[in-house]
Amino acid sequence: MSTDGRPLIVQKYGGSSVASLERIRGCAQRCLATAAGGARLVVVVSAMAGETNRLIALANALVQPEAEGGARKGPYVAPAKHAPEHARELDQLVATGEVVSAALLAMAIQDAGGTALSLVGAQLGLHTDRSHGRARIVGVDAERLLRELDRGAIVVCAGFQGTDDAGDVTTLGRGGSDTSAVALAAALAADTCEILTDVDGVYTTDPNVVPTARKIARLSCEEMLELAGQGAKVLQIRSVELAMRYGVPVHVRTSFDDRPGTMIVPEEPQMESVLVSGVALERNEAKLTLVGVPDVPGVVATIFASMAALGIVVDMIIQNAGANGRADVTFTVPEADLERAAAALAAVQFGDAAPSITTDRDICKISIVGLGMRTHAGVAAKAFAILAGESINVQMISTSEIKISVVVHERYGELALRALHDGFGLGGAAT
Repeated sequence: MSTDGRPLIVQKYGGSSVASLERIRGCAQRCLATAAGGARLVVVVSAMAGETNRLIALANALVQPEAEGGARKGPYVAPAKHAPEHARELDQLVATGEVVSAALLAMAIQDAGGTALSLVGAQLGLHTDRSHGRARIVGVDAERLLRELDRGAIVVCAGFQGTDDAGDVTTLGRGGSDTSAVALAAALAADTCEILTDVDGVYTTDPNVVPTARKIARLSCEEMLELAGQGAKVLQIRSVELAMRYGVPVHVRTSFDDRPGTMIVPEEPQMESVLVSGVALERNEAKLTLVGVPDVPGVVATIFASMAALGIVVDMIIQNAGANGRADVTFTVPEADLERAAAALAAVQFGDAAPSITTDRDICKISIVGLGMRTHAGVAAKAFAILAGESINVQMISTSEIKISVVVHERYGELALRALHDGFGLGGAAT
């Protein structure tokens, strides 16, 4: 709640919501309606749909010219994964997409009779570390924002960006505008943070794969964090972490009408009565196996230190004890990092042992999530029985207090998703 008693709302509009001038005008009308309802309003925008990819393609074409025979040297993924000497300039480049959206939306609000101005990362006081392409927020100085709100303006902020202690532009990684919005909402003690996108909430699974998926009315931050981390694309995982840490209520809803969406809230007692809240499918993982590593203390630490040194995130891990003092270690990484991970493992020295390395891209991960797993036995047994009933072999298993994840062959991913979704009774009307 703002100091003058009016609610303070942060709204974030995604790329599809600002994909054209017509849609930007529609967002402007929604902003004006929110302000007319008595709220003070801060708006965070993404780049227009496709714009970030266009800018990335420009950088790729410039600094990764076609190799002999016309073949590309490799796809450009993100500033953080490009040559270090380009990282600063890449952030300067890709941050312009959000700057354009913010300026256009502010102009549209002004043209419709409202008071608005746009602010970029440096102007809105969002401070980050120096990790170009994947910077983390270290603080928000909301003084300028509050000053503009006090004079009655709708403040339109360029998402996805901040500045480091040298004053250089940094970007927060894909989906970073969600993180910007929640961080600003936390700094302003906003009443709610609305994530406005082209979907009308969080569903029990991907409705494009399972048509019977239903919209969830209320979901705990912890459940949303697990779903976001296991492949659900509605919210960026760091934004959920911030919402959970600072108690920011988040409302995920569509920008194209006024239907209520999904409220992401602190855990409520009745939530544990729901056994499973959602099922997620993650296709972009790959598996590596080291066969015949020495089965002695310190070896596993050495393996994963080589991954950490490259900034590669390791997900699921299995170690199998072998014979003659040898063991096998299997783990999963993002598919985009598979080649780097395999090269790093090949460079690790294991004394007189020479373990072989195998890789597998033809996998996917399915996760079931629900607070009810804490208090109800038999969830794992039921999940594995459902998969066995479909003759789906499980390659790896990982669990937490409210999540069970399995790795299966990629060809069975959608079948497993549908089977688990239906087996736990998640289809039907909104919860």
